[in-house]
Amino acid sequence: MPGDRKPLIDRLAAFPRLGLANLPTPLEPMKRLTAHLGGPRLWVKRDDATGLGFGGNKLRKLDYVLHDAVSKGADTIVSGGVVQSNSQRQVAAVAAKLGLPCHLAVYHGRLAPPTPEYETSGNAFLNRLFGAHLHDVPWTGDRNAAIRTLVDDLRTKGRKPYFVPYGVSNVLGAVAYATTIAEIAQQAALSGFKPSAIVHCSGSAGTQAGLIVGAAISMPDTKVIGIDIDAEPARVRTDVVGLARQAADLLDADFDEALVEVVAGHAGPAYGVPHAATIEAIRLAGQTEALVLDPVYSGKGLAGLIAMIRMGRWRNDEDVIFLHTGGAPALFAYQSALGI
Repeated sequence: MPGDRKPLIDRLAAFPRLGLANLPTPLEPMKRLTAHLGGPRLWVKRDDATGLGFGGNKLRKLDYVLHDAVSKGADTIVSGGVVQSNSQRQVAAVAAKLGLPCHLAVYHGRLAPPTPEYETSGNAFLNRLFGAHLHDVPWTGDRNAAIRTLVDDLRTKGRKPYFVPYGVSNVLGAVAYATTIAEIAQQAALSGFKPSAIVHCSGSAGTQAGLIVGAAISMPDTKVIGIDIDAEPARVRTDVVGLARQAADLLDADFDEALVEVVAGHAGPAYGVPHAATIEAIRLAGQTEALVLDPVYSGKGLAGLIAMIRMGRWRNDEDVIFLHTGGAPALFAYQSALGI
């Protein structure tokens, strides 16, 4: 029954993965950034270091989600995202590694191109390098409709397409992301500390859902805090709750909606548009810790963490983990907008 004491790692063992992500990812102290901000003690979970195709947090999900695709005999992978989507770049990378055709619905119109290089560099360039078939579609607000249309079209042509949702955010992706907690629990124990919080950027909800369910099982005293980067905090929270509930069922765990914290106010003027706090966070990460953050996700996540530290959210003797979700290639698509 839910709520028993079966270890998280044993629960996760029931879900097979491809093994394409380099796991576990490192957990490292950020001593210079800690000193600059005046505490608490900061750590970074390096999910930018998952390896394949410039890495990123979606590879952790794809390891499980695309194992399901392969086991079902899929011959084509289908997903989508905006022009500079980190998610679809990682989908394209895994598909190339598996030798499967990849079709991507590339949404235009969710944000105006912020730079001349936005449409052609960064993740957009890598999608072409990895051989993905790109289908330009208008943004309607429905994240998955155009992806599903592609799936239907390919099926009528005799293919066996596999649908990978926007952000790889489905229940299996959320279950996959609970593996991050299993790693952090072991790594933090070896380093001799108990984290007060794990802070990360939250948008398509699967990452936060997996973290929350994993933490409820093995790190119940650690708060999982999502920083809304979509400028849609209510929608993000609703989606996190829904996916977390489903993931908790699969992992035979309890779920308390009160555990879901999505912090608003750090997304800037809109999704995909960096603001002064984003640029400050990107500069600080680079100049104090040699970390490369992107202006859409991880940069805004760190901006939210910095703001909470400056507001006195934690004591100086507490330990807080920043989850680096990756996204370095997108930085190059924003170079002329960042003033760096």
